[in-house]
Amino acid sequence: MRTKSNLLLFNSIAFLLFLPTVFLLYWFVFDKKLKQQNFLILVSSYVFYGWWDYRFLMLIAISTLVDYLIGLQLSKFNELLKRKALLWISMLFNLGVLGFFKYYNFFIESWLEALHAVGYATENNWTVHIILPIGISFYTFQTMSYTIDVYKKNLEPTKDLIAFASFVSFFPQLVAGPIERATNLLPQIINKRKFSYEQGVQGLRLILWGLFKKVVIADSLAPMVNEIFGNYQHLGSASLWMGAIYFAFQIYCDFSGYSDIAIGTSKLFGFELMSNFKFPYFSRNIAEFWRRWHISLSTWFRDYLYIPLGGSKFGKWVSLRNIFIIFIVSGFWHGANWTFIVWGGIHALLYIPSFIFNSNRKYLSSVVAENSWFPSIKELFQMTSTFIFVTMAWVFFRSDTIAIAYEYVLGMFTRYSDAKVNLNGIIYLVVLLLSEWFLRKNERSFILPKNLYFRYSIYVVLIIVVYSKFFNTENEFIYFQF
Repeated sequence: MRTKSNLLLFNSIAFLLFLPTVFLLYWFVFDKKLKQQNFLILVSSYVFYGWWDYRFLMLIAISTLVDYLIGLQLSKFNELLKRKALLWISMLFNLGVLGFFKYYNFFIESWLEALHAVGYATENNWTVHIILPIGISFYTFQTMSYTIDVYKKNLEPTKDLIAFASFVSFFPQLVAGPIERATNLLPQIINKRKFSYEQGVQGLRLILWGLFKKVVIADSLAPMVNEIFGNYQHLGSASLWMGAIYFAFQIYCDFSGYSDIAIGTSKLFGFELMSNFKFPYFSRNIAEFWRRWHISLSTWFRDYLYIPLGGSKFGKWVSLRNIFIIFIVSGFWHGANWTFIVWGGIHALLYIPSFIFNSNRKYLSSVVAENSWFPSIKELFQMTSTFIFVTMAWVFFRSDTIAIAYEYVLGMFTRYSDAKVNLNGIIYLVVLLLSEWFLRKNERSFILPKNLYFRYSIYVVLIIVVYSKFFNTENEFIYFQF
């Protein structure tokens, strides 16, 4: 479990003071020497994380040092056996740390429940109170990708400990991604950066849009979602559908909003992070959805789990096995609860038809209604049906137990009654969908009027709307718990 904490949230006054302070020091005090800039990034990142709980800084430092040293050792050996041994040390250490903090109690409780189910009752003297470090799933996977890439000789190990430590703890994406690859981010840290006005403007736009999605939409939908999921037993089908749809957009705006702010903040310091979301609710099948949702995680599992397991090289049955493995593991990555595993299993089942009928790679580069303002009837049906399946699966993700999720989904189809429509929620979704429909060809683009006054009027409206919500609450980002 995790304690309620005073996090240095992107949507907090503390971060509004922290970010410009680091920015000014970075470009106007330490801009002459690369090592000083990187050291500032490292110190700032440790302050950012230590704001939550300074005790867990040691955990990041140890993870950093272990993979840094293993990377150096990998460069010294060509013998396959020694290289594999070093790789396994890294994997066992990182997965061991992750497993203890995140899954220890889950495995103990599941084992005791299994014993109880076969008639062997015993007291639970094994579970312990564990604080789950925020972002541990993110930075653990980030450090593992470095070791794996060095092992595969896709990357030369760095001898610069400060640069490597900055890569591991880079504060914009430290606690909720994107999960960066060392092949992308580390060279940017090692090489000199120059301030770009255009890059800075792009970053500020992304930060503003990310705050809008988080503070205005996600945080406004959250009370509605909590109310419906908290009273699902007494509500009719329409209300339950509304709650599920609201949660689908809450988690999307919450998580993609974080990614937008992280990518935008990185741009302010001269870094380009990978995209993490590409309008997933405009997907035409489940395969396309997973190419557009949490891209840094789905590609991580593809490159470091699915392909090493054999990918699609050894026939349909092996491929189907691998598909189930990555979806189940992906679900389990999200949390120590059977609901996440079921959620992953549901997506595996939804993915399989597109794999069997070879449509899983159908929409690799195109976007819906690519040459038109409006989708075709076929595209509209594909998007709607995909969204419905994804939304039903989200119920398991949101629920505390499988039994609750099952009862909720069953109620979506069996309890016919009127629903109280929350007009504010509908307005938020319409604004979001219309905005993203115009942006759908490029997740980092902003279609803005050429007229300077009109353009800045849009900025002012967004700032006012965000400001009106900003001081009401400082809700944590949902993915901090993972």
